Amino acid sequence: MSELKSMCQYQDPENNKQQSYCCQGLANNSGFCFWHDKEADKSALNIKKRLETYAQSGGLLRGIILSNTNLEGVDLVNHHKKIGYDFSYADFYHAKLNEAHLFNINLQHASIMKANLRDANLNCANLEGTNMLGVKWVGCKFENVNIGKKIKQEIEAKEVLRHDGRQKNIDYLKQAEEIYRDLRKHAEHEGMFCLAGYLIQKELTMRRLQLPPYSIKRFISKMVDIFCGYGEAPLRIIGLSLTIILVCAFIYSFTGLNYNGTTQAVNTGLPLKENIALFWSSLYYSVVTFTTLGYGDFTPVGISRAIAAAEAFIGSFTIALFVVVFVKKMTR
Repeated sequence: MSELKSMCQYQDPENNKQQSYCCQGLANNSGFCFWHDKEADKSALNIKKRLETYAQSGGLLRGIILSNTNLEGVDLVNHHKKIGYDFSYADFYHAKLNEAHLFNINLQHASIMKANLRDANLNCANLEGTNMLGVKWVGCKFENVNIGKKIKQEIEAKEVLRHDGRQKNIDYLKQAEEIYRDLRKHAEHEGMFCLAGYLIQKELTMRRLQLPPYSIKRFISKMVDIFCGYGEAPLRIIGLSLTIILVCAFIYSFTGLNYNGTTQAVNTGLPLKENIALFWSSLYYSVVTFTTLGYGDFTPVGISRAIAAAEAFIGSFTIALFVVVFVKKMTR
């Protein structure tokens, strides 16, 4: 029993019946081992070497406390292994990790808040659910890093909205915007423009969510996101264009078009083959109207005139928008 009591009392958040993470380190007076004890002094000069040795010996790295620790140049690469060291739920708050070797490291749900990662190697790292607020990214290698579909603050913003109100929700959204902005600037500096494009969409989404729910600005921002992904998704414009063309063609089929002095419209009294032919004619007219070609063989009648005018205006604007977005993507 005395040996059990002297073991570290660290409880991993993911412990369950199927899987359990237990620390085999001897406990201090606090009940935790040196690495899981937040009160333990980790300012010694040999702390970097001790951590490397502890990791290589197979010690439990999940949840260890390394806040304000000087780990400059530390090597935490699990050499000759496909899976990197697991530092999930670890605390690297304000840690000095400049020039650290962190290739393939797992920092899921960990905290690297305000950590210095200048010139560190973070390639292939897992940062899903990680607190990345205030991190110094300058010179950090960041290729193939997994940050997840939503960062920690983004998830928490949604959760607090249900319980703690709007103000706390906005605080988390501001933090999320700051994180995405810092990541985007770093990605641009490192030449990772595809990642930067994704990050600017997330940054502007966080900014939009801070606006009043039913405001005009928020509505316009949402429309810009839907139509072109804030200028980063040209394929959305193509999808929007095809949708508008098909919808207008369907309307023309029933409102009618004039061809050689005869008004043509879908009619239940006509054979199915003729109605289908009329729809294809309406689709043809919708395409030439959207692209503002206007050959003149078909002309709108009645309410079709208003629909055609609106489609021509939207088409000219949408085509111009596509050119701008496409050129922006290609020049990167």
